[in-house]
Amino acid sequence: MTDTQQHYLLIINGKSAGNPALREAVEEQRKTGMSITVRSTWEGGDAAEFAAQAVELGATRVIACGGDGTVNEVVNGLMRIAHDLRPALGIVPLGSANDFATSLGLPLEPGSALEAARHLSPSPIDVIRMTAQSGAEEAVSYYVNMTTGGFGAEITSSTPKTLKRMLGGGAYSLMGALKAWRHRSYRGTLHWGDQEQEASLLLLALGNGRQSGGGQVLAPRAKLDDGRFDVLLVKDFSSAAELPTLLSELQQFPAEGRFVRYFTASQLSVTTQQDEEPWPLTLDGEARRYEQFCVEVVPLALKVLLPEGCSLLTANDRQ
Repeated sequence: MTDTQQHYLLIINGKSAGNPALREAVEEQRKTGMSITVRSTWEGGDAAEFAAQAVELGATRVIACGGDGTVNEVVNGLMRIAHDLRPALGIVPLGSANDFATSLGLPLEPGSALEAARHLSPSPIDVIRMTAQSGAEEAVSYYVNMTTGGFGAEITSSTPKTLKRMLGGGAYSLMGALKAWRHRSYRGTLHWGDQEQEASLLLLALGNGRQSGGGQVLAPRAKLDDGRFDVLLVKDFSSAAELPTLLSELQQFPAEGRFVRYFTASQLSVTTQQDEEPWPLTLDGEARRYEQFCVEVVPLALKVLLPEGCSLLTANDRQ
């Protein structure tokens, strides 16, 4: 399909709908013949609903204009479309962290990002499906970048939005430093493959992508299309004297360290202890709380407009 045959659906986070640079970019691309339909969100769930309607709107490509949360909603909407009809996903980053777009190597300025979405080629990537329970309710959702649980999720969910806007990704580091002095651990049972582990964790990260929380690299060897996700377990520490060892291991990501364990899986489930509160989680920046959850890979479920040579694709692995 040639560029003139493509029809782009731009789903814009309502908070960014008046962004002058984005408006100018849309106008400029329309002048050069880019066929664009714009939808702006008003409340939670709108982005997913617009994405799910993409085929009916005649869209061949859907561009998420917003932060990681907007991308996550759009992905969940696209996953409601049959695989053979599912439009490719592009991203114009407009959030405070933009972890997924940054790790992909996409332009971070609206004009350049929209121009790139017009010319980049789609590449199939894995999507991670999460099935979770809280009480009697079961929920299914999807993500493409990362889920964090425990301490990391608390930082993301508790960082005030005004602070995010003021400091960008630095807001997460500031909140992390503040919380480090009154951290708590999260107890549960983890199952993956033929393994089971009782754990008291400070942090759990399940990465299809590599970074979360405003630039924190938690899955440095993750690939988007390898049929697996990377797992980071950070065990709790009992005294400040153990912190140097923990921090050192977080630089190395050992397969089996004293505090840090790093491995890959295609499916993993977590059940919290009965006397524990539901674990705080963030899926691509969106806050959740679940007592029990299972994540599994949906292989090559979504095409994404990626830069040539993107390091998160296996074909470009230079290691």
